[in-house]
Amino acid sequence: MKILITGGAGYIGSHTIIEILENTDWEVISVDNYANSSEATYKRIKEITNKQFQYYNVDLKDVEATKKVFEANPDISGIIHFAAFKAVPESVAKPLTYYDNNINSLINILSCQKEFNVPNLIFSSSCSVYGNVNELPVTEETLLEKAESPYAYTKQIGERIVDDFIIVNNNYKAISLRYFNPVGAHKSGLNGELPLTTPNNLVPYITQTAIGKLKQLTIFGGDYPTADGTCIRDYIHVSDIASAHVLALQKLIENKDFQNHNIINLGTGKGVSVLEAVKAFEKVSGKKLNYVIGKRREGDVQAIYANNQKAQQLLGWKPIYNIEDMMLSAWKWEQNLQNNL
Repeated sequence: MKILITGGAGYIGSHTIIEILENTDWEVISVDNYANSSEATYKRIKEITNKQFQYYNVDLKDVEATKKVFEANPDISGIIHFAAFKAVPESVAKPLTYYDNNINSLINILSCQKEFNVPNLIFSSSCSVYGNVNELPVTEETLLEKAESPYAYTKQIGERIVDDFIIVNNNYKAISLRYFNPVGAHKSGLNGELPLTTPNNLVPYITQTAIGKLKQLTIFGGDYPTADGTCIRDYIHVSDIASAHVLALQKLIENKDFQNHNIINLGTGKGVSVLEAVKAFEKVSGKKLNYVIGKRREGDVQAIYANNQKAQQLLGWKPIYNIEDMMLSAWKWEQNLQNNL
């Protein structure tokens, strides 16, 4: 059975390919344009899994190039659509770039899904769709507030596009997975988050500061109405997220009666502040971080964490890694990078 992974050279996409190759008999086809990733990631995947797979250098905004992938692989059974720009601050600065890339690539994938009759779709959504909510933890029924960034709005729009597509094409099924804050690295230490520029996400910012690539960590905002003044997030190990994608696609493939479009949270259910995350890293690494409290960053929400009961009940999924596991795996990955992995 062939599965198409878009954004397969990216952080979550690459870990999901590893999960598929290690734990299923599915055949992987990956597409990526390497805008925020590198083809070298595929070499690491092969080293970890000792398995081969197809990959294409394709920009999904190019519908004709995208169609050629489907034409070369007419028997694709499912699509996991990761490919998107995802940096909140960059989306605030470059909104049109984000709308163009994230929305048009999704539309082209759905067009190909219909043209080539691919029955199953997993859409990579985000907890950012919730905005600044009044009640925590958030469930899938929580009303969505105003999107705090263009990135978040592309995910709100994306979910609606998938919903509208499935309503009029009810022989197809989809699951939109709203994941919270993916962190950590593969247990081998051979694959992890690899920002091509200064990190926008907390954990690579932490690890690069600890190893000396960056002089200091800036924590954006120390005056939020939280216990220690810093933002609260639901950090979840990237391998837990990868396993959820496999379970979700298996559910669609095996269960003909499954609801046409399900929306499911992927989080640990535990809120962790930025300072708590820093302390967890210091504990497992034995490194004291040089950090300062800076101004709030535009587009950030003050607190968000998940109710993950639906994922447990529908997918049989439960996260297995805690915040210290996440930090230790990320640190192992950073050290391997330093040693010219």
